[in-house]
Amino acid sequence: MTQLEAARKGEITEAMKIVAEDEKVEVGAVRAAVASGEAVIPLNVHHANARPIGVGRMFTTKINANLGRSVTHSGKGDELEKLKVALEAGADFVMDLSVGSDDLKSIRQGMLDASPRPLGTVPVYETVSRLEGDIPKMDPTFLLDVIRSQAEQGVDFMTLHAGLLLRHIPHALKRKMGIVSRGGAIMAEWMLENGKENPLYTHWEEVLDILVKHDVTVSLGDGLRPGCLADASDAAQFGELDVLGELVARCRERGVQVMVEGPGHVPFDQIRMNMERQQEVCAKAPFYVLGPVTTDIAPGYDHIVSAIGATAAATYGASLLCYVTPAEHLGLPDADEVHRGCIAYRIAAHAGDVARGLPGARDRDDAMADARAAFDWDRQFALCLDPIRAKERWLKTRAFTDEAHSDDHCSMCGKQFCAVRTSRRIRELAQSRNLV
Repeated sequence: MTQLEAARKGEITEAMKIVAEDEKVEVGAVRAAVASGEAVIPLNVHHANARPIGVGRMFTTKINANLGRSVTHSGKGDELEKLKVALEAGADFVMDLSVGSDDLKSIRQGMLDASPRPLGTVPVYETVSRLEGDIPKMDPTFLLDVIRSQAEQGVDFMTLHAGLLLRHIPHALKRKMGIVSRGGAIMAEWMLENGKENPLYTHWEEVLDILVKHDVTVSLGDGLRPGCLADASDAAQFGELDVLGELVARCRERGVQVMVEGPGHVPFDQIRMNMERQQEVCAKAPFYVLGPVTTDIAPGYDHIVSAIGATAAATYGASLLCYVTPAEHLGLPDADEVHRGCIAYRIAAHAGDVARGLPGARDRDDAMADARAAFDWDRQFALCLDPIRAKERWLKTRAFTDEAHSDDHCSMCGKQFCAVRTSRRIRELAQSRNLV
């Protein structure tokens, strides 16, 4: 049985127990959320070393790191190193988006073996990479074969661009940027060239036959996500979203776990509306968003501008955030950029959890405040999201000043002007005068 099928029968699986323990919630509440489809636990029965992780609004917000070689850059060894970096930086999920290689299955197997976190793919990438010819010559039967092969290999969740239909393409062509999703562009070109509907949509029941057997979670791809602020919240995006709502219902009917992917580039003031609209249209299926990127003019800093949007997304409806690295719009990220993307998104996810009042979300922040007030530097480093870099930066200044001989202040203000030290004296003075 899939996690969804088990939950509907009232059964509590070992995966549900682990998620409940990690999230510090009642296991019965986990089962109920999975049964309703408001939470998913992506966990292929063949990915033996993967630890179950829950995705849904009752849980902490999770982050995903996209990895994988491009046609022109990186290879198996590089991607395994990036995987290690992403896991050490706290990624909850990883995706292998490798393309253009004869060794895609081997690259994916290496990641599955090395990752204790759930791993996702976009099967159409491998399908097209193995084609002899152009994208429009893709055989839908071959695409199903690739989905089956990846499911049997142990892939935990798959991005499937099944909601982009022929009728949506004219709307997309009115945009500044057109279609920026790789998977969406592949499907759109195939449909126009062949004059047929999206093969994933027309073969959806066959797709579900494969996925239900291995408990692969569907991640419904947003093939028409906006690629710039001018294209956000348009007829193409929301037309596809309506179809995704239909596909959510069909997945649940078959016992297949499902989450929904979302935009893209979105002005900050439109993020809340986008999150709430998805929750309504898709019957509260977990929302998995890329960013959103809140401005188009920050290449090299898109991990920052998108983390701003991701914080709002997590506050208003998203359950899983797909990281954006500093290399977005510029090239394939290296290991350091993977690290920075993960940390930026852990910040966004945590800030969102605090903002929505998730029980216990602020405990770590309060502990950090206590450590700062006490000048307990070791405790501060233990609590922070990136302890190694925080301590490196602290030591950098101390190595060149007399700060190395004193821990009761930092170089920002120095000892004489340290507000925390002054605040201590104020408190002592107030206490001596019985003011507090």
